[in-house]
Amino acid sequence: MRVRKALLEDVRGIAIVHVDSWKDTYKGIIPDSYLEKLTYQQREQIWESNISEDKSIILVAENEQGKIIGFASEGKRSTNTYENAGDLTSLYLLETYQGTGIGKQLLREVLLHLEELGYRKVFVEVLEDNRTRYFYEYYGATLISSSSITIGGKVLSLLIYEWNHVSDVLHSLSGEEE
Repeated sequence: MRVRKALLEDVRGIAIVHVDSWKDTYKGIIPDSYLEKLTYQQREQIWESNISEDKSIILVAENEQGKIIGFASEGKRSTNTYENAGDLTSLYLLETYQGTGIGKQLLREVLLHLEELGYRKVFVEVLEDNRTRYFYEYYGATLISSSSITIGGKVLSLLIYEWNHVSDVLHSLSGEEE
């Protein structure tokens, strides 16, 4: 498995992971009618635009056969007004690869890049009912606030977590066994 910066030719693989992981992760959380309408083509357009803009870093994780099995992105959300702070904007893995350490590797690479940009603090938003929040908590993210978001006509609780010292998180990620 390897993690690398995404290229335009990765758009299809990223879109597949995005749609499939949403359908697995958010089943029972986001209305089925919304999830059923997600298409690879829609997500390809979004990710092509994201990669072309080059405003944020998008990383992909590939398996031994070179297939994209996960991705992560970072940047600075328009709602993030803190100095020296960035955002983990997405981190998704195909369900069969969850719990294998790949998410940890993607998180480490994103945080390394944000630290290189001079960010000391990083935020991540996650739906309250998404079990991934426990992954972020395990790696030291602290819940700082919540708000509501409507997806597919359903009002959901959105949690905002913060890593206050990126260097401390990176130290703990590096100190763990793979």
